[in-house]
Amino acid sequence: MPDTYVGAIDQGTTGTRFMVFDHGGRVVANAYETHEQVYPEPGWVEHDPTEIWENTRKVVVDGLEEAGLAASQLEALGITNQRETTVVWDAETGRPVHNALVWQDRRTTDRVEELRAAGKVEWIRGKTGLEADAYFSATKTEWILDNAEPLKLRASRGEDVRDRAENGELLMGTIDSWLVYNLTGNHITDVTNASRTMLYDIHDMAWDAELLEEFDVPASMLPEVRPSSDESLYGHTDPDGFLGESVPVAGALGDQQAAMFGQTCFDEGDAKNTYGTGSFYLMNTGTEAVESDHGLLTTVGFQLSGEPVQYALEGAIFVTGAAIEWLEDVDLINNAAQTAELARSVDSTDGVYVVPAFTGLGAPHWDGRARGTIVGMTRGTRKEHVVRATLESIAYRTRDVAEAMEADSGVETTTLRVDGGAVNNDFLCQLQSDIIRTEIARPKVDETTALGAAYAAGLAVGYWDTVDELRENRRVDREFAPEREREAVDELYDRWSDAVERSLDWARED
Repeated sequence: MPDTYVGAIDQGTTGTRFMVFDHGGRVVANAYETHEQVYPEPGWVEHDPTEIWENTRKVVVDGLEEAGLAASQLEALGITNQRETTVVWDAETGRPVHNALVWQDRRTTDRVEELRAAGKVEWIRGKTGLEADAYFSATKTEWILDNAEPLKLRASRGEDVRDRAENGELLMGTIDSWLVYNLTGNHITDVTNASRTMLYDIHDMAWDAELLEEFDVPASMLPEVRPSSDESLYGHTDPDGFLGESVPVAGALGDQQAAMFGQTCFDEGDAKNTYGTGSFYLMNTGTEAVESDHGLLTTVGFQLSGEPVQYALEGAIFVTGAAIEWLEDVDLINNAAQTAELARSVDSTDGVYVVPAFTGLGAPHWDGRARGTIVGMTRGTRKEHVVRATLESIAYRTRDVAEAMEADSGVETTTLRVDGGAVNNDFLCQLQSDIIRTEIARPKVDETTALGAAYAAGLAVGYWDTVDELRENRRVDREFAPEREREAVDELYDRWSDAVERSLDWARED
């Protein structure tokens, strides 16, 4: 009998990856495809859901082919996805009615400010654990229903999108739901993705009728909510479809919860930070949904079949890798690897601070009108200073969140588990350790988001029996310990806070 494996579809903000893992959590296949970023107006970000689905099929086929594997060797598929990004599609044809609105999209900022003016922020937070923000799916769904072009019917007349939604003819979901629907024909999401919509009560673990009424989202549009690792399965791939096999789709997790799962943060107090397009710092708080007094989110961490929900505190930082991409866009660097070399070439930023608030600021500030800012420049400022200041901004934003996390949880993190593309930068990892005064542990398998999705699916079908097996798979590549003096770091961080103040409430409507 040939060896068997578990596959993971990792659908991210900039591209789609397919990875296959063996029992030891080792990578045996890996394929990746980027998709187009659509910017119709400043602050608006869209993706084409059809392109994402086509790319998903491509990377799965390519990954298996390049590794010499057959689809029949997959015991299960897991899915992880960019969270909050929202798709609305026709239930009969499967065609999207509009591009997906990406989590970074800020077009509904005015609607969020209406909610704040109406005193509904605490009401929303009490049910969902979330800050009222354009980041989440509720206002995105509302916008699509109100603004998408009328759907053309056979009778060649347009029909209002909202009318069709209320007639039960449209479905909505985050990207995991979109992929599950296309893979299996079923309309299902998991508890972690549901918890990011701002439509789901994380205490009752159910879609909330009052929130649906507030955002005018028909309940008929919503997917069924299942555990992240689901023994009853989300469905099977079509044996007559692109894989040619009936493969169980057995689990799903939003990307940041998947990274937490892949980092084996199964116990209360375990914490990880993922450095991707943005950064997301999560701490497992066990079976208690800890309310934040310091601008963090309370969210669902994961749920295994037949077990209680595990909650997490989260600090969402909207721009991390995107700041490095910006450095490339403006020709300050040729590639991401160059940042460490340039940053090391100067002793400091020479007083320069970069606040990369390109899409507003998330936790703990929550200012959708903050914008990217550079302060402290002089005639002697060189690109090396700006590059170093950009790397330092990533570490400072993480400290913003780490301090809020400690204040809310009462738990001091002694080791922060890190992952994502940016942690391959040793300079950044050491800088991060210095600035948050905590050990940093970088894993050997840095694609922990895909690994977490594979673990969830594999547990559901018995490929792995217990989470203890997964703990044994964890391998640390390198650890970083603080080296700089606390007093000097604290002084720099104090000035960072001043720089952040100058970025706040900058964007204005014309």
